[in-house]
Formats: sequence, C-alpha cells, structure tokens
Amino acid sequence: MTVVSAGAGAGRPRPTRLLADRVVEVVCRSLAAGGARAEVEVVELHRLAADLAQHAAHGRASLDLREAVAAVAAADGLVVATPVLAASPGELFDSFFAVLGDRVLAGMPVLLALHTGPHRPAPGLAHVLRGRLTGLRADPVPTVVVAGPPDRQSTSDGDAGELDARIGRAAAELAAAMRPHRH
Repeated sequence: MTVVSAGAGAGRPRPTRLLADRVVEVVCRSLAAGGARAEVEVVELHRLAADLAQHAAHGRASLDLREAVAAVAAADGLVVATPVLAASPGELFDSFFAVLGDRVLAGMPVLLALHTGPHRPAPGLAHVLRGRLTGLRADPVPTVVVAGPPDRQSTSDGDAGELDARIGRAAAELAAAMRPHRH
C-alpha cells in the first residue's frame, strides 16, 4: 500500500514535516499490524510553490507538479500536514488542493495533521478543513491531529502521551480506511 505525505510547511526546522513524518511512521506500523506493507512517498509543497503559482496564473502544470499530482492519485492513503497561520491553513495547502480537484481525491482516505503556532487554532478550524477535503470528495478520517509548540516541548520532556494517543487513533483510522480502498 502506498501512503503519500503531503506537507505544506516551510522554514527550518520544519515542525510540520516532523509532525508528518511522525504520523506516517505510526500509519505504517498500523498497516504492518494488519499484515500490509507500506511504501511512503513524500511531497513537500514548499518545493512546488513556484509551480503552483505558475499553474494559478497560466494554467500550466510543470513536470514536478504533474508528478506530485500523479503520486497522490496513485496513493492508497494521504497524510496532509499543514501549518495553521492566522487561523487558516497555509496558502500552499489551498493551492495544491485546488490543483488536485475532486477527481484525484474522490474516495481517497485522508488524515489531516495541523501544526499550530503558539496558540491553538479556533475550535472549528479542523471541521472547516475536513469540510474542504470532503468537498473535494476525499474521505477524511474522523480524528484530526493538532500539534503545536507545547506538544514539541512535552515530546522532548518524554511526556507526549496525549499527542501520541491522537496520532495513534488517527493512524489506525487511516490504515483501516486504506485497506478496502483500491483504485
């Protein structure tokens, strides 16, 4: 089974990418526990920023953008990790999903992971983002992983229980949704 990790984070260090990697690792373990072998492909949206802008302005997709879309289309499941900036996802998130459209995401099991700044996002934001994915005919799992600086601090202190539980629950939901999903 193929899991694509699409991360919309930028900057160094890349906390959104670290969150995505952590989630994908648990998804792979969940799949393995069910007897499935997972292959992972990573799509870093910050590397496609110029390609996404060109597509928005001229309607032309570069080779890199077409390859990213093809990777998502061929996936059995998708982990989407995006930073939350000023109570909304990053622009790369919106741009990439506009390119994908509903044909590519139809029926695709998706796990949404949000990396927040120092403040937690508005309570309804996860619902809004899940709604956007549903509007593209994707099949988002019920649990949304939300992590921020306090979670990174507790991880370094060795007390990551709550975040680990959310990741484990969401990963199990994605693995279960991926098993019957076939192209």
